Amino acid sequence: MTEYKSDLLRLLDQRGYIHQVTDATALDALAQRQIVPGYIGFDPTAPSLHVGSLVQIMLLRRMQQSGHKPIVLMGGGTGKIGDPSFKDEARKLMTDEIIAANVASIKTVFERFLTFGDGPTDAVMVDNADWLDKLEYIPFLRDIGRHFSVNRMLSFDSVKLRLDREQSLSFLEFNYMILQGYDFLELSRRAACRLQMGGSDQWGNIVNGIELSRRVDGTEVYGVTTPLITTADGGKMGKTMSGAVWLNEDQLPAFDYWQFWRNTDDRDVGRFLRLFTDLPLDEIARLEALEGAGINEAKKILATEATAMCRGRDAAEAAAETARKTFEEGSSGDTLPTLAVPSEGIAIVQAFTGIGFATSNKEVRRKIDEGAIRVNGEKVASSDAIVKPGDKISFGQKKHGLIIEA
Repeated sequence: MTEYKSDLLRLLDQRGYIHQVTDATALDALAQRQIVPGYIGFDPTAPSLHVGSLVQIMLLRRMQQSGHKPIVLMGGGTGKIGDPSFKDEARKLMTDEIIAANVASIKTVFERFLTFGDGPTDAVMVDNADWLDKLEYIPFLRDIGRHFSVNRMLSFDSVKLRLDREQSLSFLEFNYMILQGYDFLELSRRAACRLQMGGSDQWGNIVNGIELSRRVDGTEVYGVTTPLITTADGGKMGKTMSGAVWLNEDQLPAFDYWQFWRNTDDRDVGRFLRLFTDLPLDEIARLEALEGAGINEAKKILATEATAMCRGRDAAEAAAETARKTFEEGSSGDTLPTLAVPSEGIAIVQAFTGIGFATSNKEVRRKIDEGAIRVNGEKVASSDAIVKPGDKISFGQKKHGLIIEA
């Protein structure tokens, strides 16, 4: 680990958020001297962000915890184009009405993680539509476009991969990185923003903004990227067989959100505790050292703390209690649907159609092949499996039920 002197970079480093930093020495010194406003952009492509965006939200939280000012940039303008970074095809264009509705819905999540207000370290939320929608094409090309090298833009991995695969990259999407660079320039002017943060796939876009600010205004600004958060088995964080793990309550119930964290791989527990909870580092070190049944207790703590931050402490405790009653007492806590079966049990395909989670045996078998069917938290490998009274069954992330005796 690098020995940083500022509270900001030291906290980010200790908790595992840092992948790359532009001019780390200068940023470290700046963060010691003053409150640094820093931003991350979020494009409103859906009514909710999912857990794959959570490391970025936590990054803003860590900024505020270390005495700096988080800026949440909603991409009401760039969302009309869509970030082409590492996408196989263009995103579908959204209407202004859909974008506005998505922005309003997403805003509610940030209020759980950040303190908003007018104070020097209070978070603020801005929308790049405020300046992008007012741009005039010819002046923008003349004043901003001339600072971008097409040769260099073509060399970025996010563009190069699409072209290498001979997949179409529209001129509309190609402009995205220019607009994102311009966002940094605008925020530097409007809010004295000196830091942009993002995932490792945003490195090229961040560097563009840094260079643009230097060339146009002579302002020194900086960038920090986080590592790509993958699970121990190599999967992408937040991508499951049954779909995205949404942060908004109306997109995914609190119990299912809690269960997602409870199902964390043993090897990921310590890392996820550092990234996604506020537990002290010494307590995390104790928890990740547990073995056997102990690591399951650590997973429950991870699930409860992560859920409390996103959904509130009451919802987290209720989810934990439902899980305890379901698994440890064999009851449903009056929250889960039930299916009564004979004591000898029934075939798993009958159970899932009988409880109403699937409409046909074929659908159940397909979900088994996808790894989306679980009994008592364990993936089912065969459609010949039998479920018996007391078993808790799960169909993807959102549907859970309890088998009881007829």
